[in-house]
Amino acid sequence: MSIKTGPEPRSDIEFVEVDGQAQPIDVKPKKLISNVEKVIILIAAIAAAAGWGVLALHRGETINSVWLVFAAVGSYIIGYTLYARLIEYKVVKPRNNRATPAEYANDGKDFLPTDRRVLFGHHFAAIAGAGPLVGPVMAAQMGYLPGTLWIVLGVIFAGAVQDYLVLWVSTRRKGRSLGQMISDEMGKVGGAAGILATIAIMIIIIAVLALIVVNALADSPWGVFSITMTIPIALFMGLYLRYIRPGKVTEVSVIGVILLLAAIIGGGYVSGTELGASMFTWSKETLAFAIIGYGLVAAILPVWLLLAPRDYLSTFMKIGVIALLAIAIVIERPEVHMPAVTSFAVNGNGPVFSGNLFPFLFITIACGALSGFHALISSGTTPKLIEKESHMRAIGYGGMIMESFVAVMALISAVVIDRHMYFAMNSPAAKTLGTPEGAADFVATLHLPGADITADQLAAAAQAVGEETIVSRTGGAPTLAYGMSQIMTEMLGNPAMQAFWYHFAIMFEALFILTTVDAGTRVARFMMSDSLGAIPGLGKFRDQSWKLGTYLSTFLVCALWGAILIMGVTDPLGGINVLFPLFGIANQLLAAMALALVLVVVIKKGMYKWAWIPAIPLAWDLIVTMTASWQKIFSSDASIGYWANHAKYKEAAARGLTEFGSAKSVEEIDAVVRNTFIQGCLSILFAVLVLVVIGAAIVACAKALQQRSAGIEPADSETEFIPSKLFLPRGLMPTKREKEVAAEYNMTFEETGGH
Repeated sequence: MSIKTGPEPRSDIEFVEVDGQAQPIDVKPKKLISNVEKVIILIAAIAAAAGWGVLALHRGETINSVWLVFAAVGSYIIGYTLYARLIEYKVVKPRNNRATPAEYANDGKDFLPTDRRVLFGHHFAAIAGAGPLVGPVMAAQMGYLPGTLWIVLGVIFAGAVQDYLVLWVSTRRKGRSLGQMISDEMGKVGGAAGILATIAIMIIIIAVLALIVVNALADSPWGVFSITMTIPIALFMGLYLRYIRPGKVTEVSVIGVILLLAAIIGGGYVSGTELGASMFTWSKETLAFAIIGYGLVAAILPVWLLLAPRDYLSTFMKIGVIALLAIAIVIERPEVHMPAVTSFAVNGNGPVFSGNLFPFLFITIACGALSGFHALISSGTTPKLIEKESHMRAIGYGGMIMESFVAVMALISAVVIDRHMYFAMNSPAAKTLGTPEGAADFVATLHLPGADITADQLAAAAQAVGEETIVSRTGGAPTLAYGMSQIMTEMLGNPAMQAFWYHFAIMFEALFILTTVDAGTRVARFMMSDSLGAIPGLGKFRDQSWKLGTYLSTFLVCALWGAILIMGVTDPLGGINVLFPLFGIANQLLAAMALALVLVVVIKKGMYKWAWIPAIPLAWDLIVTMTASWQKIFSSDASIGYWANHAKYKEAAARGLTEFGSAKSVEEIDAVVRNTFIQGCLSILFAVLVLVVIGAAIVACAKALQQRSAGIEPADSETEFIPSKLFLPRGLMPTKREKEVAAEYNMTFEETGGH
């Protein structure tokens, strides 16, 4: 590469030497906050104040949902422009003259400099799975206000902070996994517990995410066809961007979106034919095995071929649908039918899930507020792909903000539908008997305000969305789809289109979640390889270029989460209703480990003044998760405690009963006994392992403080400085000044190997 020497260096330009010539490497902004940003912050503050003000002062049964949107969006903008920037300048301190692992370890497979816009899409798609769709819908039974507060404030001060700082820590450590970094920074004991905990928790998370897909796509040929078609579309995009038109991100994006829309429209036609309906109508068991097979293949293929383009493609769908829904809510302004706080939040006897508002709201709504799973993505795939350290704020913090908005939209979709309909859709089949008549009778026992729903109304609602039934369609996805179909139908005024909008949303949600499954499987493969490599005699597993080791690690990961998935699919108690609390606890415990790692790194670097940034969310998360874990393990209430439920069904089995509770056969009773035992054991395992990691973190922090007081620099695992040769914009889009500098030095961003 030959780069001409340009004008005399300026104070806002940082240079590096490339082939004996000075090359710009970074253009520093003149102001921390531009005038345009100040105007945006002012507008956001007004919107947030108006939204929160209405929510705080409202005293009635209904409220306009648009105020929820204003409160959330305004708060997000303030959080990203002010709080995230505080973290950037005081803790992260990004250096664009420092090469990232994607640049200095580029192997064309796992380590690969990836266009920041593509990577934002990939990262967002990877983190935003089932959680922001399912959790808020299930938590809606407690009212709209607690969920909204936790989603918005939780993401600003906890979730986005974790994602951003873990990405920073991992990028400075050659993209190491969370478990490996815990071992490096906290010692062997904490490291062993951290590695085991991350793998075990990851298995549960992937299994539950896949279970949501199964529940959404079962017996839906339209959805199955559309989702299947996204795979060849993504492969084409990967090949197009790599070999046909390298760097033409906008071009391939347009093509991908057109093909995706064609797949969605085509799904409607295919499902309407006898052949198509028979080919793509799959049972839950068939879908489960298909998803396991997909995860196996997706984790092995090069990231540029399937993972990155598929995630980028799905991001257009995700952001587009959520933006469309937000616009529809602002235009239509549907009323919220759920009260601010319901009696279920206080009594803990909700039909969707049992337990009081504290702690169970905060583990039910994980993704969208605070999610440990994100730490695995921020220390798994993303740090191996990011081109510049300055991109971490937009991708890490900004990506989580985007997911939080998805959670708000899911919550709104749940609370704007008739509350009788909500409980008919989200209560398990064990309570509704899976029939319109049974659902109508059960919902009547809840003594909700307003006229009771009838079986005919439930049947008519199912017909309107083109489904056989909508009763006990648990998992959150159908409720979001139903709410969205109602809002879009009311806005456009064409009732005949409600079925289209419902299936469109189902397809969108399945696409949303599957991208997390494939990224999660890849991350779990990295962790499994590291874990196996730590065993004496198996060190070769750590070599990611060893294909046999990669295949074996991937197979083992898929077998483990696949077994949990099959357990959930066949669970008599309703897999998602039983597994989601465990998912939430595991997810938040993982977040505690991630925040503990960040705290250790911050202390080791001597940034005591800013240690509260990770310490406050860590303390809150520990209080919530340990309280929830205690109740799930020791509660005598069978609707809450795993072991209490286990004992109840074990006694029924000992008495020789052929039916008991939700179990309608001896085999189903045995299945409940087995499943509750596994769930109870996992709850204990997760809590113990995390407490070991927290103990190791306390010891590591204390040691670092002692060393610094003695004038000794604490050792850490941060890789040595390697100068970068990539000249790229600091943000997602180049500024006017960055374009000017590139022109002055006869350069383009692509010339340096960037994008």
